[in-house]
Parts: sequence; structure tokens; C-alpha cells
Amino acid sequence: MEKNVGSMDRNIRFGAGAVLLIWGLVFKGGFLLILLGIALLATGYLNFCPAYKLIGMNTNKS
Repeated sequence: MEKNVGSMDRNIRFGAGAVLLIWGLVFKGGFLLILLGIALLATGYLNFCPAYKLIGMNTNKS
């Protein structure tokens, strides 16, 4: 699996993922927010985004 998520993109994913995850946990019934938050955190952690792969996008400079 080649890395296609750059450092700035990764930081944004971590921040947005954490916010969505916490927001989903605080407000009951936010299951979709929790899933989206986990997905963003996972793609940031792995430096790989399947959606980027599908459209041929790569924000990783190395």
C-alpha cells in the first residue's frame, strides 16, 4: 500500500477526525459522525486514502 496522504493532509485528518469522533460520542446518536471520525483518523494514521487512490490523487511529496 503506497502512501498517498501528505503531512499537512494527515494533520488535518487527525484534527477533523478527533473533533468528529468526540462530537459523535458527546451527542448521543452520532453514529455516523463516529464512523467518519474513525475513518479520518485511520487514513491519517496509515497515510493512505482509498478515495485518493480511486481518483489518482496524491498529496504525499516523497
